[in-house]
Amino acid sequence: MKKTWIIIAVVLVIAVGAFFVVNTKTKNEAVSEYQTEKVERGNLTAVVGATGTVRSNQSALLNWQTGGTVDQVNVSVGDNISEGATLASLKNTSLSQSIIMAQADLVNAEKTLDDLLRSGTAAAQARVDLRDATETLESAQSYRDSLDEPYEYDKITYRDTPGGGRVPTGIKTIKVEEADQETKDKADEELALAQARYDDALRAWERVASGPNEADVAAAQARVDAAQATLNLALLTAPFDGTVTQIDIMPGDQVAVGTPGFRIDDFSRLLVDVELSEIDINSVELGQTVSLSFDAILEKEYSGKVIEVGQIGKDTQGVINFMVTVELIDPDELVRPGMTAAVNIVVKEIENVTLVPNKAVRLMDGNRVVYLLKDGFPEMVEIRLGASAGGRSVLVSDNIEEGAEIILNPPSESMIGNGPPSGHPGVR
Repeated sequence: MKKTWIIIAVVLVIAVGAFFVVNTKTKNEAVSEYQTEKVERGNLTAVVGATGTVRSNQSALLNWQTGGTVDQVNVSVGDNISEGATLASLKNTSLSQSIIMAQADLVNAEKTLDDLLRSGTAAAQARVDLRDATETLESAQSYRDSLDEPYEYDKITYRDTPGGGRVPTGIKTIKVEEADQETKDKADEELALAQARYDDALRAWERVASGPNEADVAAAQARVDAAQATLNLALLTAPFDGTVTQIDIMPGDQVAVGTPGFRIDDFSRLLVDVELSEIDINSVELGQTVSLSFDAILEKEYSGKVIEVGQIGKDTQGVINFMVTVELIDPDELVRPGMTAAVNIVVKEIENVTLVPNKAVRLMDGNRVVYLLKDGFPEMVEIRLGASAGGRSVLVSDNIEEGAEIILNPPSESMIGNGPPSGHPGVR
């Protein structure tokens, strides 16, 4: 009997030991099945992404505006040049007659302009002309006035001599009551002519009395500019400060109107133009921070900022896009115009908030829930979420403590759908 009890006791010990071994193993296997992540505080950054091509701040293709033979090429690729610098010229003997004669036209036009600005002859002559015209007008006016009043004049009397001659015998005063109409008409005509000449002389004097006339100076300057513009057809000059990035000609080349000469780029700023959909454009503002990466530049990220936001959308195959321009803040020699850039614009940033991975969130009876791992087993907790970005959401409810282990792959019987729950609020 005693032996039987001993056997029973041994069996019970083995059974209890086996239970604890199996239970521990099952619990460990269950724990090992769950992927977890600790709930932590951090910053939520919402971005809008797109791709674009790097370009220089300004670019120009310079083509010839006349035909001829290239005389000199004054620059090389890579040279930094200033606005107005002469890059190349054509031989004078290969130019058209109109361009060659423009040199003489320029000399004459510059002399006329210089005389107008510096010479006092015009003012002196205008002053003399005005004085003479004034005297003539006053004399004509006095004469005309006298014809309307009685007047008298002296007439010399003569007698004939036997030899057929005449000798004065005295002076006779003749009295006239008023001039006849014909005399008055002629006097009026002379007065009108004198008045017109005076008016012309006065206008000429007023034009130069206080210095050269602005209209005359503008006309003279226009003639200078026209002659210079004609001469400039034989040159290619830099339209702005920049770098020579392409040369298509050599001395001795025959060129015609439209023949390419140079490309100039201004590398003082590097820009990227990207197209954003109408859904994203209202979240983009001037000055927002941008991160840029390039397939051609591995393991390096650059910074930028939004400098221009398009105001008018463009329809591309039924999709409305808006152009946004980004400026690189920290470019280096590795970044070149023409490279493709991946652009991420930071449109919203929330600091020091509790974050939950979206893939851990499930929808249960219309409510958002997550599962926490406690004592090796999952525990369902209902939560409320805020903004979402980058695969994480802000935890609005305060029922989960920082450091808690959240299950990324909850039990299958509680799983409804995958990824972020439908209808989840927040910025993409």
